[in-house]
Amino acid sequence: MPATPSPLPPFDPGDPLGLDDLLTDEDRAVRSTVRQWAADRVLPHIADWYERGELPDIRELARELGAIGALGMSLTGYGCAGASHVQYGLASLELEAADSGIRSLVSVQGSLAMYAIWRFGSEEQKRQWLPRMASGEVIGCFGLTEPDHGSDPAGMRTYAKRDGTDWVLTGRKMWITNGSVAGVAVVWARTDDGIRGFVVPTDSAGFSAPEIKHKWSLRASVTSELVLDEVRLPADALLPEARGLGGPLRCLSHARYGIVWGSMGAARSCFEAALDYARTREQFGKPIGAFQLTQAKLADMALELHKGVLLAHHLGRRFDARRLLPEQISFGKLNNVREALDICRTARTILGANGISLEYPVMRHATNLESVLTYEGTAEMHQLVLGKALTGLDAFR
Repeated sequence: MPATPSPLPPFDPGDPLGLDDLLTDEDRAVRSTVRQWAADRVLPHIADWYERGELPDIRELARELGAIGALGMSLTGYGCAGASHVQYGLASLELEAADSGIRSLVSVQGSLAMYAIWRFGSEEQKRQWLPRMASGEVIGCFGLTEPDHGSDPAGMRTYAKRDGTDWVLTGRKMWITNGSVAGVAVVWARTDDGIRGFVVPTDSAGFSAPEIKHKWSLRASVTSELVLDEVRLPADALLPEARGLGGPLRCLSHARYGIVWGSMGAARSCFEAALDYARTREQFGKPIGAFQLTQAKLADMALELHKGVLLAHHLGRRFDARRLLPEQISFGKLNNVREALDICRTARTILGANGISLEYPVMRHATNLESVLTYEGTAEMHQLVLGKALTGLDAFR
């Protein structure tokens, strides 16, 4: 007699594809820890922080994130958690479900500043900075984008010249997350030997980081300009293993991977808000979720949300197997941020006028995602990356 099959579990609106089956117990524990931290420390305050345009507790938040192992969490050694890339992705999703600004704080700290030192730094640089950055004692930033050079970083004007055994850096960087609260900046500059990276303590003479105000996106995030006015650094400030644009671009790939997951967190938050609203908001004598047009919107939102999470998970498994290509990360960022924005905008229509209120997360996520769409490579740049990979023809110039 064939064995009687186990009864199928009921359909779960929160996990319609059963993607939790792909996770280990440790994966779920990491996700639960970060989700609970965000629920306790971010969600009760985030609407106020966003409305005020500030992140008042950033240093304390950084220390708390360090305590739960969220800073540089997929790096190994030097006080880092050594988590899998899937676990880092799950953490990114939960952080951005709270707010993109919080995920950006973690992403810039771990995937850009810490990763640059971990991958390209000397042993002395790693020992000096990484343990304190992993604990959140020191916040880091990453200076690549300039006022006139974003998508084309090869045209950067920041220059580092030799003066005896020292380096002297002069230039400006723009749109730098964490800049004015950072204790260390990883700055990329032109030299006579090509583009090189430097570890710059922010208390160095000639270094300043004025904060950028009047933003309508990522308002609960510190964004700054970096000004380097003949900043003198010792010879050992140079990242010895990074030469050319390959160094910063590798860091950006690491950060873009987190965005693939994180954008789905913002999308999930908006979808959940819209689904709850559709079940309870009544018009014409019944909940608006009972109308065909609303159900069609919710079905389409659920499709793109969970397809995006599945894509992120697939890329994470490839990353953990050391098989993830930069073009595949571009695939994920291009798709997931674009679809997340569409989900947010559709959620706004379901909530009607309430969709623009900070009592709900929808408009906040939608405006934040306008920045996420642009940073770490615009949608157009990722289209060109994929276009080149598909055709073998370079259309960047």
